[in-house]
Amino acid sequence: MRIVLRIGGSVVASPVNTELMSKYAEMVQTLKGQGHEVAVVVGGGSLAREFIAIAKKLGLDEQAQDEIAISVSRLFAQLFREKLGEISGRKVALTLDDAAEILSEGKIVLMGGLKPGITTDAVAALVAERVKADLLVKGTDQDGVYNKDPRKHADAVKLDQLSFDELSNVFSENKHKAGMHQIVDPEAVKVLKRGRMKLVVVNGFKPANILAAVNGEKVGTVIN
Repeated sequence: MRIVLRIGGSVVASPVNTELMSKYAEMVQTLKGQGHEVAVVVGGGSLAREFIAIAKKLGLDEQAQDEIAISVSRLFAQLFREKLGEISGRKVALTLDDAAEILSEGKIVLMGGLKPGITTDAVAALVAERVKADLLVKGTDQDGVYNKDPRKHADAVKLDQLSFDELSNVFSENKHKAGMHQIVDPEAVKVLKRGRMKLVVVNGFKPANILAAVNGEKVGTVIN
């Protein structure tokens, strides 16, 4: 199976959690050992947002802020690449072509942001579309998709399954802003819808949830 794994910066990078990063590296090795092809897209988390704030204070425009955040996400991708060693590509993928090429060489793809104006969610969706992935799994700081923000509403209900159209109704932001943070970026949804791809959103603090999602077990929220 071809899997794109999107690891939220809110999970491994806010603050930086090296123990969890090591567990993710092990989990990716397990997937590879099971014969799956894997591409991993990592976000920059709070560190990226810190750098966006610094860029703002320097008077840099939104595009420059985005470029800085992309560099941070690529640093995390590089950490994962080094940790995985031989089984990962020879470099962090900087383009969709890079990702496709590394995958075709039988290696694990590690990637951060791609270009200003799109989140790492959208990058993961574009990679999934480009390599015709069977599944996109996103590890987030929540147990799945809720009908409203569980951090603000005590009565929020987790949804086990929904369509991409239904997902659009639970969004708070409908366009990209540097450092935006919501469960799935609306741009990513457009791409996934176009490619009729399946997305599973799980709690990323337990890497075992990713394995469960790949094995088709009931975990998180399934969107298709």
